[in-house]
Amino acid sequence: MTIFRKLAAVMVFGLIFAAPAMAQPIQPFSTAALKAAQAAGKPVLVDAYASWCPTCRKQAPTIDAMASDPAFAKLLILRLDYDNQTAEKRALGIQQQSTLIVFKGDKETGREVGLTDPDQIKALASSALH
Repeated sequence: MTIFRKLAAVMVFGLIFAAPAMAQPIQPFSTAALKAAQAAGKPVLVDAYASWCPTCRKQAPTIDAMASDPAFAKLLILRLDYDNQTAEKRALGIQQQSTLIVFKGDKETGREVGLTDPDQIKALASSALH
């Protein structure tokens, strides 16, 4: 019986270490979260989102999918509330909803407004991962 337990334990450890890394869920934007990620040198995507914006709604499925895609496991996605986070959007120079900004650490690696093509959104986000 002990050999079966050992075998089961080996299989469980194998599954744990073989499982792909999962990306982080989308987080609400806060200046503190952005600054902490930047200080740690992490890649960050800031999504200036408004629920009434049709372009934002077209971007959302791609960004939501990236949040569970192992290829973007290291990417922190922060969703800024365009209508209610006025000081934060001003500090980031965001003038329009549907703005996507990518950082690698404290360096901005890309910024696009109104981008809806999934491949282009992923390419923009990838600029912070390499």
